[in-house]
Amino acid sequence: MAGEEIRQDTRTVEQIVDGMSLFDDDLMSMVFDGNIEATELLLKIILKKDDIQVISVIGQRELQSPVVGGRDIRLDILAKDSTGKHYNVEVQQKPEGAHIRRARFHSSMMDSRMLKAGQEFSELQDSYMVFITRTDIFGHGIPIYTINRHFEETEELFDDGSHIVYVNGNYKGDDTVGRLMHDFGCKEAEDMYYPELAKGVKHFKEEGGRERMCEAVEKYGDRRAESARLNNLLENVRNLMESMKWSAEQAMTAMKVSDADKEMLLKKL
Repeated sequence: MAGEEIRQDTRTVEQIVDGMSLFDDDLMSMVFDGNIEATELLLKIILKKDDIQVISVIGQRELQSPVVGGRDIRLDILAKDSTGKHYNVEVQQKPEGAHIRRARFHSSMMDSRMLKAGQEFSELQDSYMVFITRTDIFGHGIPIYTINRHFEETEELFDDGSHIVYVNGNYKGDDTVGRLMHDFGCKEAEDMYYPELAKGVKHFKEEGGRERMCEAVEKYGDRRAESARLNNLLENVRNLMESMKWSAEQAMTAMKVSDADKEMLLKKL
């Protein structure tokens, strides 16, 4: 029976990997991790800048909050170019994952790490927060939404170097963005337009990187299960706090919540 369960789990993981596209953040992060060529292609098309020269790119980079008990974030890809500009690119299947205030938060987390002690604020480099969304979350049917600050009274640009960009993953135009979004939705490398992307997808879905991709899917399943466990525990703590008029500490003590879980729950309460 145990052997059959293992085979079924393995089969499920294989099926999940087969069904993945670049809209799945695990695959996207692996394809772009350390992949200068693919990252340059992506940024040049989205930002319409042919002179971008990427010097580093990291997939699944975690940024910890500088505030005790603050919210940490995990970036799909974090890149830097030859001029010092920073780029965070995220893929989101659901609109709520690309909330406009999430863009603001990610942008601020990038900015907070750019300056060292003693540096002038004028030395702060430009940052780009890019969301690639599966659907057109703003509903105007255009391929790219670019957000920059401006003076309301004069409409002049307030050039603070902070840029937020949303890419409509549902866009199907016969142009570079349309072909890019087509490739993001492809499950097979052979169906893709851009070889810079197809090469990475083929490696992680069909060749030597497939085992690593399967391992990532298994770990993601474990993270989902752990997240569900904590959310259930959180709901029980809140219910107890409300019904008994207890503090969070009293409720968790009564439930015999472990110290490790207490730390995680207090961040959510």
